[in-house]
Amino acid sequence: MQPFFDPDRGVEKHGHKLPHWQQDDTWVSVTWRQADSLPQSKLTEWKEERDTWLALHAKPWDAQTESAYHERFTEKMEEWLGAGHGSCLLRTPENAKIVADALHHFDGERYQLASYVVMPNHVHVIFSPSSEIKLEDILHSWKRHSSNLINRRERRSGTLWQAGYWDRLIRSQEHFEWCLRYIANNPSQLLPHQFLLWP
Repeated sequence: MQPFFDPDRGVEKHGHKLPHWQQDDTWVSVTWRQADSLPQSKLTEWKEERDTWLALHAKPWDAQTESAYHERFTEKMEEWLGAGHGSCLLRTPENAKIVADALHHFDGERYQLASYVVMPNHVHVIFSPSSEIKLEDILHSWKRHSSNLINRRERRSGTLWQAGYWDRLIRSQEHFEWCLRYIANNPSQLLPHQFLLWP
């Protein structure tokens, strides 16, 4: 098994403006957030700036262009998420456990988990999908199941999660280790009961 992205092998692409890439049995880092985790004004500004940038930088990207994208857009989004906007329902340990249970449910069957952190308003996870399972189907299952249970527990209705997610194929052992450190360090400013880190 090739655990890291190989540019010489085929890639499945799903989505439109910023396609989600999947390669058989390859580690991927994914982030998704609560629907209310960002003020609409900031999100609109971010999307407009990103759309303009993407129109000027067609894929495939070289390493320098990809790095520039993540520095300009991914890191800005992470900074905003870390500011703790929105209802932050995942700060409650019982709700964080619902997400963690969803992540573990098909571990070893449909995918292999490496690490995750459930933050107050978003989730980071590193995993390797089985070759016959689509990345988007795994994300849909995690989000649907956890949304139903958290909404029931909170006696609320409506959308819990954003419609999309951010994903990145992991390219090397060094990149994999960097992602693991990123997840481990992500909650460094929080109290222990405000996040759930695994392993």
